[in-house]
Amino acid sequence: MKRISIIIIIALSITKIAAQSPAYTESEIQINPLIDGTLLIPNSKEKPELVIIIAGSGPTDRNGNQNFLKNNNLKKLATALTDKGIATFRYDKRIVKQIRRGNVDLSITFNDFVTDAKSVISYFKATEQYSKIYVAGHSQGSLVGLLASENNTDGFISISGAGQNFGDVIVEQINNTARQFIDDTERVIKTLKAGKTTTDYPAQLGAIFNIETQPFIISWLKYNPTEIISTLEIPILIINGTKDLQVSENEAKLLANANTSATLKLIENMNHVLFIIEGDDLENSKSYNEAFRKISSELIDSIVTFIESNR
Repeated sequence: MKRISIIIIIALSITKIAAQSPAYTESEIQINPLIDGTLLIPNSKEKPELVIIIAGSGPTDRNGNQNFLKNNNLKKLATALTDKGIATFRYDKRIVKQIRRGNVDLSITFNDFVTDAKSVISYFKATEQYSKIYVAGHSQGSLVGLLASENNTDGFISISGAGQNFGDVIVEQINNTARQFIDDTERVIKTLKAGKTTTDYPAQLGAIFNIETQPFIISWLKYNPTEIISTLEIPILIINGTKDLQVSENEAKLLANANTSATLKLIENMNHVLFIIEGDDLENSKSYNEAFRKISSELIDSIVTFIESNR
């Protein structure tokens, strides 16, 4: 009797381990000396679709984390999609590797991020192992993805991406949060849009207009997301949350209006880091550093449905 009990326990343990085993194969890929990432391939498909995930602004790593903010939102996004049978690749922005090596290139431009994204797309297209390749750009990564996709992929997904020029986004944010500096902000943005740097700004705006980062901002200001998305002739999905503190749902509507073939999805109570927030702005802000949270299931379902509809 004791032996039978032991056999049953072992069998149940094996079943439990099997149930917990991921339904995908994970591997580390080096695209080039600047770009490393994680590839997840579902075990259930021989030639799956691939979603390339592009991170947002700042030194954001492949998992969606930076500095002291850890929420793993992009890792959760990748894992959830692969659990649904879609391969994913997420990568560290080049500045992440530079910071780790202690050799940050201050001459980096917005175009460098676009070049990196194009390199990733070319790498996976050359393998011919995927039925279709999509780009999903989060926040700043939305514009990067737009420029990299330009009819070079099978579809584009914007997640919390701005519709306005970045300079106009800054002006709007300052107007909403520190209106006493709106005139200074508009003046500086006008100068940067003209391709010139300036040290004539209040110290309180130094975090935004640091002279060392102004050349990067200038390179970013050259692009208008609505103009670019209007030229895309591939399937487009635009997603935004109604509790996004950084990119309002109106930005998503601007993108959708610029390309009438695009699909717009607004997710109730989803915030910028893809979590569902039921409470106030304090809960919303704290969630940026709460890795225990789950990302929106509606977000995952929307992306899966979009990809399935284009098979």
